[in-house]
Amino acid sequence: MTTLPTALYTAAQTRELDRLAIAAGTPGAELMQRAGQFAFNALCERWPEVRRIAVLCGGGNNGGDGYVVAALAHEAGLQPCIHFIKAPDSLSGDALAMAQRCQALAIPMQPLTLSTLPEDAELLVDGLFGTGLASPLREDAAVLLAALARLLTPCLALDIPSGLSADSGMPLGAVLSAELTVTFIGVKRGLLTGQGPVHSGELRFADLQVPWDVYQQTPADCRVPTSAELLATLPSRELDGHKGRYGHVLVIGGDHGFAGAPIMSAQAAARCGAGKVSLITRPENVPIMIARQPEVMARGVNNAEDAKPLIAAATVIAIGPGLACDDWGRELLELVLSSGKPMVLDADALNLLADMEGVGEADWVLTPHPGEAARLLKVDNAAIQRDRFAALESLHARYGGTVLLKGLGTLIQGEAGRALIAEGNPGMASGGMGDVLTGVIAALRAQGLSGYDAARFGVMVHARAGDACAAAQGERGLLATDLLDALRQNLKVDRLSS
Repeated sequence: MTTLPTALYTAAQTRELDRLAIAAGTPGAELMQRAGQFAFNALCERWPEVRRIAVLCGGGNNGGDGYVVAALAHEAGLQPCIHFIKAPDSLSGDALAMAQRCQALAIPMQPLTLSTLPEDAELLVDGLFGTGLASPLREDAAVLLAALARLLTPCLALDIPSGLSADSGMPLGAVLSAELTVTFIGVKRGLLTGQGPVHSGELRFADLQVPWDVYQQTPADCRVPTSAELLATLPSRELDGHKGRYGHVLVIGGDHGFAGAPIMSAQAAARCGAGKVSLITRPENVPIMIARQPEVMARGVNNAEDAKPLIAAATVIAIGPGLACDDWGRELLELVLSSGKPMVLDADALNLLADMEGVGEADWVLTPHPGEAARLLKVDNAAIQRDRFAALESLHARYGGTVLLKGLGTLIQGEAGRALIAEGNPGMASGGMGDVLTGVIAALRAQGLSGYDAARFGVMVHARAGDACAAAQGERGLLATDLLDALRQNLKVDRLSS
């Protein structure tokens, strides 16, 4: 994925940007011509040997972009053929003008049906359904997209792959996946979360020379933070600093048989700069912790009362990894919730929280994966994945603080805004990764970052550590503990700002 703008928009916001650009003096036809030119340039760069191009055109401006690409391809000596789902003569506005240009150039055109699929094309240019698609496709349209996908022909998507929701990143019945998506004016948030990255391939962006003040009139729905922005939130280490200045992280978890999870959280917190790290766990886990990381102060407790002194001494509490959901874990969580301390809740702490009544907002970072989010909202997992942004909003409305929804395109929402982190890789789909992330966030929180900044920064550092490990040794077999040294490397100024 090439470098993209930090601002992400909904489909409605992108349409408003388009309207404001036209109102500011750029004709719609000129915007369409620029979009088509950018797409054609990208086509030539990515597929320089292609000659037979099937340009799939819908009935709106997305189809108009397609007609521009077809005209440019024809003028360049390629062999485009236009396959339309709405007769060119029935179009209106700028799309009609672009279709008439293609007719004047005598570019071959034919209706797109199941019996006229472009089976001999070397490349598909997808201008069928753009960002205006907000409800499930009609059955005939879904069947057509599925048939096109079965051709296994490489595809360039204009603005967004047809059938993909620009807002949620989820299929609206069927999706024509692309190897390359060129998106215009505003980056649609659905391209970076849900199944958006699965179907979009490489992403390239063109602002079509829309004036900067147009963007100032339409605040972004979500942002992808930059390294520099996050680095600025991290306090410097003073020359005369000592461990007491950098916070005391207390990790709580590890019921019988679940020692590994809190140990990894504690190791991650230590590697990410917390001045002191302690662990409250079952007594039998203490020797394991000392053997793995002697810098972590481990204390075994069999009842919540024994945990009170360490809770009182902590700067930030991370609770949940390996906690289990019996009386031991529940009593410890209740004690933490009553402490008033900043906290990071993960794993079984979230499952316990979902069953608690009368728990209000707290100074916490909640870090659910979709299954845990479903339990917190008392819905099924499919409802979370159907619209991850909606689920994030519901979680934040219900629980407050900062909420981090894990998954492809991790989402974070706090009082200061909403963020998306698009980094990371499939190798990180292995046990313990979330436990490590919990420790990272807790360490950053302990060093003075707000919950929102610690969550954004923590997810980026965690994802980049995973990417560094995968680049060095591959994704398959990547372990959570492999990230520990890379976490530290990715907190260096020269690494993070690169």
